[in-house]
Amino acid sequence: MADVITNPFISLWSDIPAADNFPAQRPLLAHYTSIETLEKILKYDEIWFSNPLYMNDLEELRFGLNEGAAAFPLHTGIRNACGSPDRYKILLSAFERQFREFDQIHAFDTYVLCFSEHQPEDTDGALSMWRGYGDEGRGVALVIDTQKLNVIETPLFIISKVTYASRDERLNWIKNKLDEFSLLLANVAISDEMLYTAANALLERIKTFALFTKHRGFGEEHEWRFVHLKQYDRANHLAKMLDYAMGKRGLEPKLKFKLAPIEGVTAPDLSLEQLVYRIILGPSISNGLTAKTLERMLIQLGKPALVDRLRLSGTPFRPV
Repeated sequence: MADVITNPFISLWSDIPAADNFPAQRPLLAHYTSIETLEKILKYDEIWFSNPLYMNDLEELRFGLNEGAAAFPLHTGIRNACGSPDRYKILLSAFERQFREFDQIHAFDTYVLCFSEHQPEDTDGALSMWRGYGDEGRGVALVIDTQKLNVIETPLFIISKVTYASRDERLNWIKNKLDEFSLLLANVAISDEMLYTAANALLERIKTFALFTKHRGFGEEHEWRFVHLKQYDRANHLAKMLDYAMGKRGLEPKLKFKLAPIEGVTAPDLSLEQLVYRIILGPSISNGLTAKTLERMLIQLGKPALVDRLRLSGTPFRPV
């Protein structure tokens, strides 16, 4: 998103510590899913990103955008920083227009892929993740090594850990960010035409906040997210991967990302086998027979190199 974030408004991102996020940090990340989904990943060498509007934490992702959009026209500091009613009208109109454009057009092709941070010595997986996302322990944890993830610098993906906060803490963040924006606006000389850029920078920051923030009750998930926003894929690198699937809520848009080299997006050696660090068989089905069958699946689907990376969870958990 570098093309939409210009000085001096780039400082709106200063509260995101680069040292704590990708690519400075390259942890192991586990994607908990069903064996049926694993089979599709292996068979087609692709992993599906979901539209956040169809995810379980819909309220979490809507929260930041809606609250930010509601607070913007009520902020007297921003109004005063514009210096005149005419300039404020230009800024407000630009912000509201861009918000509507994202809400009505671009949100449809915004996609998220969720992982849980994973420790190298862990061969069991997290019980809460098995319950919530791993088919009640009957699925798998597909662990990838982000050290092997070589994505060319591009606005097509944002890779970052999730921040957890209470409702009040998130509302306070929005207030503080609007305060910060009003001070920037008051202290820099920009033309009326540049007010559009200022509004865009603020909306982008609020959007990033919304996509990477959840209620603190989910904190034990230690989540990281890969986010793709089609509006920045101006060269249509991933256009052919935009697809659909039948989900729990009916027909859903999907990004079916091919785990293969993509010119201008990934390094030339990207592959599923390169990325996978470990596959953990869920605790509800961690037995020799299922393990043998999964080994056969890996071999028949052309992924024999992954057999030695298979582990059985030792967590004593059985679904009710």
